Amino acid sequence: MALEPSSGLLGSLAPFLGTYTPRLDEKGRLILPAKFRAQLAPGLVMTRGQERCLFLLPLDEFRVMHDQLRQAPVTSKQARDYLRVFLSGASDELPDKQGRVSIPPMLRKYAGLDRDVAVIGAGTRVEIWDLAAWETYLAEQEAGYADTAEEVFPNGPF
Repeated sequence: MALEPSSGLLGSLAPFLGTYTPRLDEKGRLILPAKFRAQLAPGLVMTRGQERCLFLLPLDEFRVMHDQLRQAPVTSKQARDYLRVFLSGASDELPDKQGRVSIPPMLRKYAGLDRDVAVIGAGTRVEIWDLAAWETYLAEQEAGYADTAEEVFPNGPF
């Protein structure tokens, strides 16, 4: 059984993995990494993420997140605030035939995106970071990476 080149060894519903460093073009478009294109080709939702990055969510994953958000009580101010920030910046996008997506100016400003970006696979989503911000974040987080393994995997993955 042959695998599609974009699906990798894990199959077509594989988690998003890896780091890529493409550049935005003069129109604010991003060429999606080839390994991500098949899962994002039917469409995606782009929105604000945490730590000033952008989230790219396949439509199915966005629906799952939205359903979870809808279950939060409307009486919770924290839930209302999160929902407003998350959805007010959301933009549904369809990649073009070259695998490019346009990043709306408001989202480029939010994430501080100019030209050099880091596109990272984060499991169920893709994140877009300003390249310098990503490198700074990664350098800061790597120091505690080994120390947090026990908290993230209490039963030990290794």
